[in-house]
Amino acid sequence: MTRHKALALSDLVQDQATRVVLDDVPIAVVLDSSGQVHAIGDTCSHGQISLSEGFVEGDTLECWAHGSAFSLCTGIPQNLPAYEPVPVYVVEIEDGDVYIDPNVTKEI
Repeated sequence: MTRHKALALSDLVQDQATRVVLDDVPIAVVLDSSGQVHAIGDTCSHGQISLSEGFVEGDTLECWAHGSAFSLCTGIPQNLPAYEPVPVYVVEIEDGDVYIDPNVTKEI
């Protein structure tokens, strides 16, 4: 496992996605309303759109272009037009920093 410091926890705004790129992998990082940090693939599986430009609603991140909402926990789209999931990455918080391994995804 090769985790990378993605950003400081203090850089995150609650219920707003932040885009990071680790090892050429675009990732959307979200601090949800309950204080949990999530990391999912930043590219919508329907239209190659950056999800970090979308909207966080509850436990989903919605693509601004076509409206598909992806679960922050599983990456599974909750509605059409997307039907393929996006990857979900393991997040570790240490000393106020957010670490992600872009080569390891969570098992659904």
